[in-house]
Amino acid sequence: MSVRRLAPPEQQPKEFSFTKENLDWAKAQVAKYPEGRQQSAIIPLLWRAQEQHHGWLPEAAIRYVADFLGMAHIRALEVATFYTMFILQPCGKKAHVQVCGTTPCMLRGAGELFEVCKNRIHHEPHHVSEDGNFSWEEVECLGACVNAPMVLIWNDTYEDLTAESFNKVLDGFAKDEPVPPGPQIDRQFSAPVGGPQTLTDASLYAGSATQGSTDTALLDDKAKKPGAAANVRDAGTAQPPLRDSKKKPKPN
Repeated sequence: MSVRRLAPPEQQPKEFSFTKENLDWAKAQVAKYPEGRQQSAIIPLLWRAQEQHHGWLPEAAIRYVADFLGMAHIRALEVATFYTMFILQPCGKKAHVQVCGTTPCMLRGAGELFEVCKNRIHHEPHHVSEDGNFSWEEVECLGACVNAPMVLIWNDTYEDLTAESFNKVLDGFAKDEPVPPGPQIDRQFSAPVGGPQTLTDASLYAGSATQGSTDTALLDDKAKKPGAAANVRDAGTAQPPLRDSKKKPKPN
């Protein structure tokens, strides 16, 4: 994974401040935290600042949010440079692609996705394409390992990708007609490809709908018998009798 750095000075705006709408929103977020814990709002406020500033987070915005929360600038910079959800360089207007480069994705073909980015967007990460519409970077695990390889574009993940299907995803953003996010193969979320692979015998579930009522009737019948109350618990939970704590274990 490449080192995360702020954009060079020539690309940085001189100042930043929330719009009136975002300022009201930020104050409402801070109010959710108890007195003395307002700095806990750092992540949502940085996220809103990024959304306001064309999809990427400049240094001026990081310092502004730090001052707003009364925290040292370096603490806000630590947060912004740690989480890859914060984009620290100017990014594409239509799509910023974050390609997972962790082991499961690499084993299942993420290398092909990197080549698509290099050939179609720019040969280096953190650069905007010539038309200004796309940018890309490598990130660590994005949490969809079973559907590897995958990418994150803005707030959506695109999974089970090949070079061909990844190009179709980028085509959709280029035409302002994004394809539906999620698995790009015949798979429901993270379910096995082709449907269930285990416990597929319907007879395993025969009578399961009435099993609960049968157990309840059994317990009720036991409860009616004199002196049987203590056995109802054991019949219902299948637990062994409680050990008498007063009895000491016999020495070996």
